[in-house]
Amino acid sequence: MKKIKIVVPISGGKDSQACLKLALKEYKANEILGLFCDTQFEHPITYKHIDYMSKLYGVKIEKICAGDVEEKILKYNRFPGGGARFCTDELKIRPSKIFYKEFAQQQGGFEVWLGMRTGESSARAKRYKNKTSNELYAPNDVLNKYPKYLQKLGVMFKLPILEWGDDEVFEFVGDELNPLYKHGFPRVGCFPCLASGDRWKEKAFNFDETGRKHYKLVQELEIKVNHSIWTSKGGYARNNKNQSDVFTGCAICSI
Repeated sequence: MKKIKIVVPISGGKDSQACLKLALKEYKANEILGLFCDTQFEHPITYKHIDYMSKLYGVKIEKICAGDVEEKILKYNRFPGGGARFCTDELKIRPSKIFYKEFAQQQGGFEVWLGMRTGESSARAKRYKNKTSNELYAPNDVLNKYPKYLQKLGVMFKLPILEWGDDEVFEFVGDELNPLYKHGFPRVGCFPCLASGDRWKEKAFNFDETGRKHYKLVQELEIKVNHSIWTSKGGYARNNKNQSDVFTGCAICSI
């Protein structure tokens, strides 16, 4: 069996796809492995796109799952937010670091190519301001939630599209993009990301049958955790016109 040299975490979005496509310019398909951490809250279009990429590029994409969004919301008795993205921590980061450890123990070290870009947000621009796209970094130097022992096992991280802008990514991936982008969604992954802005949540919840199904689940969770999914006054008002008496907890959730 050919040793894997590059592992690319795959979300179904444009940045991770660009990393996968870029890796194929330097390595053979059987030297690359995609890693998809399933939150069980993605859109069927995204699941289909994961399989499409695997066939298109000839690269195996390993699929792992560490639970689901509903389970984590009930565990923490709240929805994920800007300062508490437990969904990412427990459904993406934790299972991936376990996978990296076990895979490195099995076959030796490898590089992980992450689709992080400084242009995505001011927080990422600050976090990666001293990083470059050409260097290899210890996993915990890229994200401190990754343990130091991964480096000792030979796992190193690279940020190959760190300085790329949106236009460069779209141009590089071309027509092979996740179809959700053509429907006006700037990000794909959880459908929707429950830590995103209210307008994007509304757009997803009203998009199609899947969106409505996810919204129904979220409405049930609102009652169970006694919190609203809507974080803005406008979002709450638009979506809870007849439910003013549903929540009995802290009123801060509704403003």
